[in-house]
This record gives sequence, structure tokens and C-alpha cells, in this order.
Amino acid sequence: MTRDELLNIIALGEDSTRQFKADVHNVASLASEIAAFANSEGGVVLVGVADDGSVPGLSRSDLTRVNQIISNAASHLVRSPLVVHTENVSVGKGRIVIVLTIPKGIDKPYFDNNGVIWLKVGADKRRVNSKEELRRLFQMTDQFHADELPTKAGIEALDKLRFRDYLKEVYKQDYPDSHSELVRLLQNLNLATEKEVLNLAGLLLFAEQPERFKPQFIIKAVRYPGNEIHTTEYIDSDDFAGPLPRQFDEAMAFILRNLHKIQAGRGVNAPGVPEISLVVFEELLVNALVHRDYLVSGPIRLFVFDNRIEIISPGTLPNNLTVEKILAGNSNIRNPILVSHVAKGLLPYRGLGSGIKRALEAWPRIDFIDDREGSLFTATVRRVERIRSVKSSVKSSVKTEEQILALLAEKPEMTIPEVAEVLSLSTRAVEKQIANIRKEGRLRRVGPKKGGHWEVVRNKS
Repeated sequence: MTRDELLNIIALGEDSTRQFKADVHNVASLASEIAAFANSEGGVVLVGVADDGSVPGLSRSDLTRVNQIISNAASHLVRSPLVVHTENVSVGKGRIVIVLTIPKGIDKPYFDNNGVIWLKVGADKRRVNSKEELRRLFQMTDQFHADELPTKAGIEALDKLRFRDYLKEVYKQDYPDSHSELVRLLQNLNLATEKEVLNLAGLLLFAEQPERFKPQFIIKAVRYPGNEIHTTEYIDSDDFAGPLPRQFDEAMAFILRNLHKIQAGRGVNAPGVPEISLVVFEELLVNALVHRDYLVSGPIRLFVFDNRIEIISPGTLPNNLTVEKILAGNSNIRNPILVSHVAKGLLPYRGLGSGIKRALEAWPRIDFIDDREGSLFTATVRRVERIRSVKSSVKSSVKTEEQILALLAEKPEMTIPEVAEVLSLSTRAVEKQIANIRKEGRLRRVGPKKGGHWEVVRNKS
């Protein structure tokens, strides 16, 4: 690292990946800082840089002492020991800054010499001081999963008819005759614990009234007028409880009744087509129910506005996932027991990592926000706002373009005459609209005129 590169880093200030120390004397204090970085995303400590960003540096006589402190802290006062990297950077006048790089730990959690677990919070650090935080830390390292947690629901809380149908359909076997056989079967399916109570997965999938034991794990839905949240005014509101399949069905029905219906070239007596393909909401709701963080006590929230629909899940993306990675199809399993049973047909789950991509293919106007500070993950489906005045050629043009994009996103193989028929337009009008859309870079043709398909380019803004 050059001096200029170092100064550029210092100019960014302290945050969750950078910390400044004018000098180091306390080996135990440094060990806690190293443990905090390792339990988070890793980072650098710049020794020889003051809190205000000034660079007093270290003398050459200080180097041996500080490096010995670093070695002792990383090797002896952090459990498990960590391999850290140091680099000396000259800052002029015989002064040096030590760049101490701490990797993201692969054997979390890391403890200091007093058995305390530390986490980075912005430029500071804090102790892990609750069971929930500790569980989440173990969850991040795949040593623990929320869906295997025991609940207070005994085996008698089971919805016998629901579980019986599941056994017949998936495993081709009858409901057990005796209590002991039922307990053993539930345990073998990872739905009950050794103490003969349902775990969280068993409760959420097969209990008759899971909300009696976990009232926070429901879906709260509201249809607001306009585009803002109102404290007292709403058009439609409901809470969806029960096992996850029931929550899914009722939430889908709520969305459907609050979507606009488009005639789409059909007869006046034919039912309208939803403005947005229901595949979009199937994928996003399943993702919310199966992959949310069940260590965060709170409901999934479903908000419908005039210009968008939001599905807000408690918790952030697990491990090192980012929005960019999930858009590329990457995924991590946070609740493996739930996933294993849902994939057998309890919900329309079509494969790990494919749901987000499938939703975007059906409707590209979806934004995702991973709010680390608020511990929330939000999927926002942008609606095409209804056109109130058909006399406005500009507004009418916008509406038609969006309808064309929606059709081609859902059925990329459609021909221009087919699009024209669905939208009750002339072929020439559709050709003109598509030419404009392609010129804007929102649509491209892949392959030949015959046998090729359309590809909707997702809006990056």
C-alpha cells in the first residue's frame, strides 16, 4: 500500500470496516476489537492514525512493541486464534502506520479472553447480550437454525387432517395409529424434538393454530389509499394466521382482490387479467414465508398502495448475501427444515435461488432493499398507475408501453400480431411502440425473427 492509498482510506473516516488508533498499549482491548471485526465482516485497524484522522504515525522503536501486542492479541487472547496481516506504510519524517487487516471469521463466534462476544456496530463495537443475538450468530455460521427451535406446542397441537393428507400425498403412508408412533415419525421428519414438542417448523407447517404459540409469525396486510402509509385511513385490512400454506393462500387472495383487472382484448363477459402476473406474488410470498428470519419477532407486512405493493420480511439477507447476488440467482438456506417440506408441495416452491429471477422475468419492475440497520428485507413491486384521462396521448402511450413490456416479460415468445390482438391494437401501433421501447434500451430481441424471443431489460434505477 502506498502513502497516497493510505491517505485515501483515512479520508473515508471510521466505519464498520475501518478503525483508527493513534497507538496500542492494551493487548486485551485490541483482542476485543479483533474479535468484533472477525464476528462481523472483517476490516482494518490503522495504528498510527488518530480518531480525528490526523496521522502522527509510530516511531520505528514502537514497531516491535506494537507488533508483539498484535501477535499476542490475535494468537492468545482471541478464541479461536486468528491469522491477521500487517503492513507498514511510511508516512514521512521517519513515521510509520501499521495497517492491521482482520479477515471475516470462518469459525464464528470469536470470544475475547474474558469469554465475551463482540460485534461491530458502525465505528464502535458492542457485546452480544441476548439469546436472540447469540442464536443469530450461530445461524450465520450454519451451526444453528431457527426452524429447529423447540416450541411450547405439544403433539396434540397438530392439525391431524392436514398432516394426514401430507403423509398420504408425499410419503404414501397412513396416519400413525398410536401416539408413540406419531411422535417417532414427527421426530424422524425433523418436525418434533426429543422432548415430544413440535419444533418451529412443525408448528408453522402443521399445527392447527400456530398463532396460539407464536402470535408474531403472521402476515399483516393493509390496502392504503394513495401512495403513503396512513395511521387511521385504509381501504382494506386483514391479518392472516394459521399454518404457512393457509397464510399464503389468504395473502394471495388479498393481493388479487386489490389488483386492477385488465380486459386485455377479452369479451365484456370474460374475467379480466390481473395487472401483474400472480406468479410474481407467488414467488415473493413464498420467499418471505420460507426464508424470513424467525429469530426476529415480528410479522410479515404486506402493503398495497396505488403505485406499488410492498412485501416486508423481518430480518436481512443471511450470511454474505447481497441484493446483487440474489438477482444473479445466489441463495443461502436459512430455514432448511421448512425448505425441505415446502419443496414437497406445501407451497409453490420451485427451487432454491430461482424465485427472485422468476418474479423478475414475469415483471421486471421490482426493487429489493436489504435494510441492515432496520433488520428488514423489502420487495417492492411497482405498479403501472391507472390512466384517468384517455384524452392524454402521452399518458396513453406510457400505459401501452408498460402493458407491452408486461406481456413480453411473461411470454417472451409472443409475436407482434399476438400482442396486438391481446391489447386490441393494430399491428402497426404495436410495432411503433416496440420500436420506441427498444430505442430506450428497455427491450431487446434475442435470436431470429422466427424462433427468437423478447428480453425485457430490467430498470437499474
